[in-house]
Amino acid sequence: MTRAETTTTTRHYIQHVVPGIRIAGDMEQWNATEPTQGRKIALILHGAMGHKDYLFQKKLAKQLPIDSFRFDFRANHETPGTWNIANFEDDLEDLRIVGEYLTKQLGYRIAMIVAHSRATFVSSYWICNSEWAKSVEAFVNVSGRYRMNLNRVCLVDRTNHELYGAQFKERGFYEWKTRVAGKPVIGIIRPQDVSKFGAWDNSYLWTEFPQHIDVLTIHGFRDDIVPPYDAIIYARVYSSRSPGTHTLHMIEGADHNFIGHFEEVIETVIGWWALRGSGNLKTGIWNTGVKGKL
Repeated sequence: MTRAETTTTTRHYIQHVVPGIRIAGDMEQWNATEPTQGRKIALILHGAMGHKDYLFQKKLAKQLPIDSFRFDFRANHETPGTWNIANFEDDLEDLRIVGEYLTKQLGYRIAMIVAHSRATFVSSYWICNSEWAKSVEAFVNVSGRYRMNLNRVCLVDRTNHELYGAQFKERGFYEWKTRVAGKPVIGIIRPQDVSKFGAWDNSYLWTEFPQHIDVLTIHGFRDDIVPPYDAIIYARVYSSRSPGTHTLHMIEGADHNFIGHFEEVIETVIGWWALRGSGNLKTGIWNTGVKGKL
């Protein structure tokens, strides 16, 4: 099959089990008129208070050599719902519904997952537990958090003052004011949500993450939301498996969202996928042997 020169973008609305909710997502296809049965597809997943076109996601989707699907998790942008900082069960249910739709209804094989921030630990848990994830062969862990209790939600912000303490004492909750897709959004965070967030335990990955999946971890040295050392922990977790490999790429000057570094993220993911396809992946540091900037 000759590949088209550009992808075709199609909007999909997937019916949720929760009444009144449909998951909004965009599919990129290289040959939109060809049957999808048995074809590989990548899932591209956003983090907290993000959306399907956030940061590098949309541009990556249009350059990946396989079809891809990116969507808004519940309560984010175009998918309705009630937002909560620790509603991991909702995210997992959304992944289950999307996975079933892509595989059961469209016939795709979910071969790759590219996840940013919050989506990394949600999707890795999904990989370990979902029948729709059994076809996954490659996982890209971007700005992934391992130590859930070491974060600015549970501890302090970058100015070393209590982030939520004053509002917790005064009102019983904190208002997180931010912008999503250019629109002002307020997320309500309560003390019990903070406790639940910090209680999530990623230690199961040492024994339960599939042995065959190749993993790429990308992290910025200037990440002040997830400590860069968490990338080292993930390297230790994933490098002990076989035949699956682990590749670590640390980006100098990059923050949690890789502002100003989108191209390097995209080039790394595509280059790593191509190297994987040639059978030449080895566990270690990305671009080993290549002299970088000095």
